[in-house]
Amino acid sequence: MFYVSTPIYYVNDAPHLGHAYTTVAGDVLTRWHRQRGEQVWYLTGTDEHGQKIMRTAEANGVTPQEWSDKLVEEAWKPLWQHLEIANDDFIRTTEKRHTERVQEFVQDLYDKGEIYKGGYEGPYCVGCEEFKTPGDLLEGDLCPIHKRPVEWLREDNYFFKLSEYGERLLEFYEANPDFIQPASARNEVLQFVRTGLQDLSISRSTFDWGIPIPWDDKHVIYVWVDALLNYATAVGYGSDPERFERIWPADVHLVGKDILRFHAVIWPAMLMANGLPLPGKVFANGWLMVGGEKMSKSNLTGISPQQLTEHFGVDAYRYYFLRAIPFGQDGSFSWEDFSARYTSELANDFGNLASRVAAMIGKYFDGELPASAEREEAVAGALAETVAKADRAIGDELDFAGGLGAIFDFVKLVNGYLSEQEPWKVAKDTSEEGRARLATILYTAAESLRAVAVLLNPVMPGTAEKLWASLGAEEHLGALAEQRVAEAGQWGRLPAGARVVKGEILFPRLES
Repeated sequence: MFYVSTPIYYVNDAPHLGHAYTTVAGDVLTRWHRQRGEQVWYLTGTDEHGQKIMRTAEANGVTPQEWSDKLVEEAWKPLWQHLEIANDDFIRTTEKRHTERVQEFVQDLYDKGEIYKGGYEGPYCVGCEEFKTPGDLLEGDLCPIHKRPVEWLREDNYFFKLSEYGERLLEFYEANPDFIQPASARNEVLQFVRTGLQDLSISRSTFDWGIPIPWDDKHVIYVWVDALLNYATAVGYGSDPERFERIWPADVHLVGKDILRFHAVIWPAMLMANGLPLPGKVFANGWLMVGGEKMSKSNLTGISPQQLTEHFGVDAYRYYFLRAIPFGQDGSFSWEDFSARYTSELANDFGNLASRVAAMIGKYFDGELPASAEREEAVAGALAETVAKADRAIGDELDFAGGLGAIFDFVKLVNGYLSEQEPWKVAKDTSEEGRARLATILYTAAESLRAVAVLLNPVMPGTAEKLWASLGAEEHLGALAEQRVAEAGQWGRLPAGARVVKGEILFPRLES
């Protein structure tokens, strides 16, 4: 089972591009592994406890539960459906299947002597729901992420003995060098742990919107301890041992770099303390930037994904962010760059190729794919290399930009092949040799598009389905979702005689 999770997102507001960026990446990754023929589990959800949610709900004159219910059903779930996110589960931290298991997990830690009662005094950012150290803060005691003053917190809390896990974590990182990705994220965590860990406050006692500590109901469990456990509770921890054994641990936790420490330090330490297997990889994607600032509602740089999908379409949206920004690095978004890539790469290179190949097969062979008189080794060889490179990049390395770059380099190669071969001129030669050559050229282009449809299905499922239908592939090869990446590069799979039709334009001209 290939198990991938996104962070669970705070429901203090509607989702913006940053949330969608991580979720689309996880969707493409899991769709790719499904296209490999693997069993997959893809989890996302919402984080609904904590002081931030409570204050947002109060400001809107409703209870935290009412606020969470409204945002989940009217904003979060509809957006994931709109963006074609094929998640297998959506967990909410207010669900009973989660809250009861969290209490059991924390009780186990308490019973093992991993938790003790103490006092905390220091800075706390409600926006991050994070205890800060003075070294974390900007001048003026500002949170470096939200650019707002932190609050000074003084409470009696319960603490997890995180400080005792520094050496074990460092040993684990050394034995599993790919656990934290990319390399810059790994270096940050190593430096942080080597400086020494402090025990972690795992409860709050000045408000009650959270899961009660089972042995002391005057305290609620710290929202991050609650939230991290969603990855385990969603797949049967404490409730379905067989299911938990089958799916756990996660292969990849996708996280934003601002929550890396929670996932790469606190989370594995908690699992170690309770004797559970650790996840395979924590991959920290970068921030989407607007005007040099991290995209967020608090910085007034939040952009609704629908603002872009209304203009560019859902598939172009899914493609653009993974193509334009190397995953794991910060990247700047601009309408101008999106428009340029849409026109150049999607409309001109890809869409136009599909359109003119179908049109020529319709014109010269009455829409019936001709048999190829010979195999064009240069194109066939390039396809095999493309499939291998894209599979390694996307499926193993989470290098979406690199994998898509390889696929679109192949699209350009096929366009160049048609330009060089000039089938519109070859068509004027009505001899047997001329017809055979024309058949080879157009079969080569159509067979190339067959493979491209398979490779792009995880990224642009709607567009890929249209192309698959245009090539008449389903009748002969079966459903697009059943095609395997490993077979995509095998030349000659699309049979002669397939009915090729010129469907709708894949990427229409943008309205100004």
